[in-house]
Amino acid sequence: MIDSTQPSAANRVTPFIKVKNVWQEYGDQVVLERLNLNIAEGEFCTLVGTSGCGKSTFLRLLLGQERPSRGEILLNGQPLPHEPDASRGVVFQRYSVFPHLTVLNNVALGLALPRAPVFGRLIGRARREANEEAAAILHKVGLGQSLDKYPAQLSGGMQQRLAIAQALVMKPRVLLLDEPFGALDPGIRKDMHALLLELWQEIRLTVFMVTHDLSEGFTLGTRLMVFDKPRIDPGAPNAYGACITYDIPLNSDRRLARAAVEALPKHIASGLNSAA
Repeated sequence: MIDSTQPSAANRVTPFIKVKNVWQEYGDQVVLERLNLNIAEGEFCTLVGTSGCGKSTFLRLLLGQERPSRGEILLNGQPLPHEPDASRGVVFQRYSVFPHLTVLNNVALGLALPRAPVFGRLIGRARREANEEAAAILHKVGLGQSLDKYPAQLSGGMQQRLAIAQALVMKPRVLLLDEPFGALDPGIRKDMHALLLELWQEIRLTVFMVTHDLSEGFTLGTRLMVFDKPRIDPGAPNAYGACITYDIPLNSDRRLARAAVEALPKHIASGLNSAA
């Protein structure tokens, strides 16, 4: 088991994101405990583990939807803002698109709301600039020919591309993905993997992605983090939370990394799709 409190090669770099002894509790239920991480800017962290072990909770903490019960999260040395902002984009498995707006207007809305919070509409030059910026992102994700379509006219893969464009148009420094491709067919998922890696390499985002597919986590990530409960009390199942029990670098020697993945405990591996 890798102790995430000990500095790895990546952790010796001045951290872009620092997670310091973070716990998350809801009443007497402990969901996460003793999270300690250093993340360099530009890393692609894939998060795996059995259902209910706190992966999505960790994303919500990074997004600012929730505040840690204990500990703190630092972004560039400063406390993470306690509400979502433009520095962090998020894409969920369920598309968060507006069905009554065109593809272009879905993306341009993200630029309009901060400047016109009451009506969400820009006029004149500001509107043209927002539309041009939105169109550029949509071309980047392969939707340049669908600007005037509505979400219902798009396939599942195209709707997910739209959701990614919505997140990227705000120019976030951190992209959070909560099983974004889980509902897609295998062929479409492979296309989305290629798109995501292309965008990550081009924009140099710092990415955290929850997945139940070890192959997906292994293929996309530079680090694979396994969430699990090292302490279990049968008489009080909520007394202890999950932490990161394995933190596996994937970009230095993938053969060694694959061996580490294959050595995961059976109760973790059985709840995930195996790496190809």
